[in-house]
Amino acid sequence: MPIMSSDLLTYPDLVQTLLKKRGITTAEKAEQFLNPNFERDVRDPSGILNMEKAVERILCAIDAGEHIVIYADYDCDGIPGATLFNDFLRKINYENFEVYIPHRNTEGYGLNNKALDLLASRGVTLVITIDCGIADVEEAAHALALGIDLIVTDHHLPQDVLPKAFTIVNSKQAGDTYHDNMLCGAAVAWKLVSALLAKRGEVWGVPIGWEKWLLDMAGLSTIADMVPLQNENRALAKYGLTVLRKSRRPGLLALLAKMDMVQGNIVEDDIGFMIGPRINAASRMGEPMDAFRLLSAETREEAEEYADRLIHLNDARKGMVAGMVKEARKHLEMRELREVIVIGNPLWKPGLVGLVASNLVEAYSRSVFVWGRTEDGVIKGSCRSDGTVNVVELMTSVREGVFEGVGGHEEAGGFSVSSDFIHTLEDELVRVYQNVRKEKEETQLSIDASVTLREVNWSTWKVIEQFAPFGMGNPKPTFLFEGVRIDNARRFGKEDAHLELSFEGSPVKAISFFDERGDTFVSGNIVDLAATMELNTFRGKRELRLRIVNVTKKA
Repeated sequence: MPIMSSDLLTYPDLVQTLLKKRGITTAEKAEQFLNPNFERDVRDPSGILNMEKAVERILCAIDAGEHIVIYADYDCDGIPGATLFNDFLRKINYENFEVYIPHRNTEGYGLNNKALDLLASRGVTLVITIDCGIADVEEAAHALALGIDLIVTDHHLPQDVLPKAFTIVNSKQAGDTYHDNMLCGAAVAWKLVSALLAKRGEVWGVPIGWEKWLLDMAGLSTIADMVPLQNENRALAKYGLTVLRKSRRPGLLALLAKMDMVQGNIVEDDIGFMIGPRINAASRMGEPMDAFRLLSAETREEAEEYADRLIHLNDARKGMVAGMVKEARKHLEMRELREVIVIGNPLWKPGLVGLVASNLVEAYSRSVFVWGRTEDGVIKGSCRSDGTVNVVELMTSVREGVFEGVGGHEEAGGFSVSSDFIHTLEDELVRVYQNVRKEKEETQLSIDASVTLREVNWSTWKVIEQFAPFGMGNPKPTFLFEGVRIDNARRFGKEDAHLELSFEGSPVKAISFFDERGDTFVSGNIVDLAATMELNTFRGKRELRLRIVNVTKKA
């Protein structure tokens, strides 16, 4: 563990311990981490490479009344990004623009030539991408040929060849020296809006600081897209949650009401498990524009309509995924498992197969490829790594012609494959697996501190809150409770899917949702419990409880 600077010894012991676990050993770093500050941590957007060029081109388009298109990805990063850019253009009373979000199943990710042709036919001369475009070399050339200027704003890793766009705003590209290159797509869009307002906001009559109201969308995406919650992202997530708790956005209010959520209590988990999946359900199950229409709704009636639609789509999505997982497991139980699993069904929606793949990786500890068929007959799928292989490297190692298209990163990817090869795809992947296999890194349970059940109190909670918001790069503190005796263990929820433990001599309860561990716990069992601490506000309650990470019986 890093050596703690003496000037941090004034902090309480638990604060010191949690800081050390996060590699924070100086007073300066501790102050920055524990007390995110907007003015200090959210830097001038002009420090991002090509930002000024993008601003000048957009201002030129606004002055000339050009037809502008905001072209966004269909997930819970692109859609909030499109929403905040829509809010900005409406705020300055600019009307000659539209938002275009491609259909996940029929168009796929990123720019596509058919969409560009359509936009050109409508007289579009400027396309601004959000959360996509950095890999679309061919499509960028097509846009240029159509007379469309393309401004790419993205956060995905640039390839060796960049698209020939008018300009590219992406801090991961070579030559960019911005202090934080891990912003999500919506945050990059928010930086662009901030730069535009810094340049012309006074002329447009926009109050100074108005862009902070757009942080509900930038913060939503920062948490939902699982970028590291460090540096500027930490401030964007914190202030984004603050704005989300106060936002008067009709669509957000309607969605929260239908989920019986109290707006003032929104935390990171609510985005990850409640709000985000419903935004993503639009593209997985229907039209991604429905999620945009929800978030950008201006009337209560419109908001209610689209909130109902997304709730319904998400419910249908959960049922469909559960059925797909059940069917997949049934088939896998009847066959010999190999190093790589390939499974699919022409009736499965490609927009859902990634969720199935994630489930199967957990269940079978193998890299998994799951496929379905689009409405126009194309076989598309998603894959997830078990940690023994880079799935993109695996896919690109098979012989040419097997895959029609591949993409993604080390842990997760997407692919399309011809019907000629789909039934031999597992053979092809297994054949090259050993050539690209790597040693799996053993993930040991990381414990932040050993504590007693008596320390699950409001004083400890106040310390933990200083470390929020939690997410990638800043996980919730995990505590070890050694040798605690179970008073009662019960299953609850639909099909008894959840587990609740209570303990002798303590009012504290520990829960695990969708708990699949086979162990049966009974009164009197002595266990070592690893858990995170959380505030339960369900149905107006306000109580502390534990979320089980691991629990083992002691001999």
